[in-house]
Amino acid sequence: MVAAFLLAIWLLIVPPAVCDADFMSVRTSMNTDYSGKKGDPAEKYFHESTFHYHYDGRFASQPLEDSLRVPHLTAMVKSYLSTMSDIGAETWIMHGTLLGWWWNQKIMPWDTDIDVQVSETTMYFLAQYYNMTEHHFNVPGTSAGRKFLLEINPNFVIRSPEDTLNVIDARWIDTSSGLFIDITCVRKDYDARKKGQKGALMTKDRHKYNEQDIFPLRDSYFEGVTAKIPYAYTTLLEREYGKDCLTKTFYNKHQFNETSKLWEPAPENPDDPAKMMG
Repeated sequence: MVAAFLLAIWLLIVPPAVCDADFMSVRTSMNTDYSGKKGDPAEKYFHESTFHYHYDGRFASQPLEDSLRVPHLTAMVKSYLSTMSDIGAETWIMHGTLLGWWWNQKIMPWDTDIDVQVSETTMYFLAQYYNMTEHHFNVPGTSAGRKFLLEINPNFVIRSPEDTLNVIDARWIDTSSGLFIDITCVRKDYDARKKGQKGALMTKDRHKYNEQDIFPLRDSYFEGVTAKIPYAYTTLLEREYGKDCLTKTFYNKHQFNETSKLWEPAPENPDDPAKMMG
């Protein structure tokens, strides 16, 4: 009750920081806007580029080569997790990123994005103090390092999943490549709680949880840096991807090597019954 009261007070006294982050205000070296904004409804804040839905077209004109994508994602998630830890903003990995953690604490080689979550209290904290802040990181193999932009969707204050144009609450954007991390806010599901579902939680993209699914968070590592993961991670992964997700060692033309603990290219499934018979 005390926590709920304090959150209510926080929501009243701390307005979100709102920025109109259009192409001209944030562009780096780009002369053309590939954000896809022109084709979206005016109410939509975040846009997906005209060339790939996991890129921000204000900072790039084409996807990275496959050989560069995972290294960029790795540097991006390390910068995000390190920054959130430094500023005291609690966050945890989720969805496909959590599945990558389960297998070997790494990004899966076919992934094109990173998924993380924060609490509603943390989202207000980030909106008030860190919206539109740039964070510079030295990245091995680069002379100038990279800049990452934390951008908050001002529509995060609208809690309803009916706001389908704004289901992503914030993004951590690599301004050198246009890749980004989707940040979604986990909120108390008051409608479900009124119906007797104690501890019900929700996100605007219609994921449903219970407090015991996520909290208390567990401490671990991801891509070599400290990270937090939801408490009932196996339950969450099986619920989202099916029980096979924790045992299936061939996926998307990759085979999991039990010795190296890596997903390695394997165009054909070695366990395919047809191959075994042939």
